[in-house]
Amino acid sequence: MSRKYRLLMLTTLIISGCSMCYELIIGAVSSYLLGNSTMQYSITIGLYMAALGLGSYISKFFKKNLFNVFVAIELGIGITGGMSSLLLFLSNIYISNYAVVMYSETILIGILAGAEIPIMTRIIEEDEKNLSVTLSSIFSFDYIGGLVGAVAFPLLLLPKLGFFSTSFLCGLLNIMAAILILHRFGELVAHIRIYRAISVGIAAGMIVGIVFADNISERVEGGLYRDKIIYMEQTEYQKIVLTKHRDDVRLYIDGNCQFSTADEYRYHEALVHIPMSELKSRSRVLILGGGDGMAVREVLKYDEVEQIDLVDLDAEMIRICSTNPNITSVNQNSLHSDKLVIHTMDAYEYLEDSREQYDLIIVDLPDPNSESLSKLYSNIFYRMCKNRLNETGVIVVQSTSPYYAAKAFWCIHETIKSEELYVKAYHLQVPAFGDWGFNMASRRELTEDVDFDVDTKYLSKENTSALFRFGKDELANDVEINRLTKPVLMEYYNHAVEFWN
Repeated sequence: MSRKYRLLMLTTLIISGCSMCYELIIGAVSSYLLGNSTMQYSITIGLYMAALGLGSYISKFFKKNLFNVFVAIELGIGITGGMSSLLLFLSNIYISNYAVVMYSETILIGILAGAEIPIMTRIIEEDEKNLSVTLSSIFSFDYIGGLVGAVAFPLLLLPKLGFFSTSFLCGLLNIMAAILILHRFGELVAHIRIYRAISVGIAAGMIVGIVFADNISERVEGGLYRDKIIYMEQTEYQKIVLTKHRDDVRLYIDGNCQFSTADEYRYHEALVHIPMSELKSRSRVLILGGGDGMAVREVLKYDEVEQIDLVDLDAEMIRICSTNPNITSVNQNSLHSDKLVIHTMDAYEYLEDSREQYDLIIVDLPDPNSESLSKLYSNIFYRMCKNRLNETGVIVVQSTSPYYAAKAFWCIHETIKSEELYVKAYHLQVPAFGDWGFNMASRRELTEDVDFDVDTKYLSKENTSALFRFGKDELANDVEINRLTKPVLMEYYNHAVEFWN
């Protein structure tokens, strides 16, 4: 291959890698805003692949000034992809049909990327005699670029830069590739001054976007949350946001509220003290999730507890909730307790590797709105919980809302029951969430006779009996068991979310 065309191969790698990042951004942002990650990524990939074919077909209609067309493709992908995440967030806030923007971005990027290789091939074939070697090189760089983008996005770009900086950076790379082509093949580009001016202007815009990405993020995120954002961080696993209105601090993970300090005690008292009242021994407790330290705070009210194992995937979540004064004032610095042992790992893996036995296992995980979370509500997961439970021990699982997501709630109930455990369902009103439910289970039959002698704000011996009563509109029949091989719970939950919205 001629030396002068090697630069085009480099641009192929850049376009392919950046295009892959753009599609991953679109899928990730859509999952973040809408949930149901399987659907969002499936639609994004499907539309992108179809658009690649359409772009390849359209390319045959360009017969002159192919270098101009190639540069225009770089500029088009750069500006569309560079603005992709910002436009998606703004469309979610200000227009009613988010899907139109999502689909348009996906298709446009796919069309432009699909036209790239045919245009480049026609440019090179004018001089190259061995076209088969040239084509193999082009496709090799294209596929390698896709791999680089697919690996870099989840491991480096998203956790380090976030959505906005990542899209602006990829956009800048596309524009820089266009500038390099204009420099190397300037004599073959018509109206080169116009293209240079446009390229420099767009590149400058992308640099400004990178520099002010945090400021843009604060303004845009402010439109997604009703209260003032006081802390925001994209970790390796999730987006953590703290908001504050007067004395009410709320913690969000990937846009979903995890607690409000105004009423979280209702949730955590029900989560901990109801199953605690069923125990004869309370020496060892396992908490899966609960990195905010609120459940730990309630467990520490029992002097007989000797050790608490807390398993949370995200070390940054633990750090924030053990150092941020807005949280530590509420969890009472529970994450610094000498009785607490913190394991920063996946709950599923912990249960697979652990040989410990516990009196109480508290499953305080986010709602099952993705495949990775749905696995933690599967029959196999509850089987592993059962294996880590003492003969008289109890498991309690936060189980979403029996009112807003009745099928999801009772699916969790039946899935736990399928592992030959006795299950008791209960619920209460949490103002920030509405009607919220739990399922507790044991190898032995459980009672509804709740008796505890620790300080509480909401729970009392008089009001706990009502927690075990459900209205007709909170019941659901004909629900399937949530299995690893058939995650029906995620379908139940996401269908309910669509209905809420």
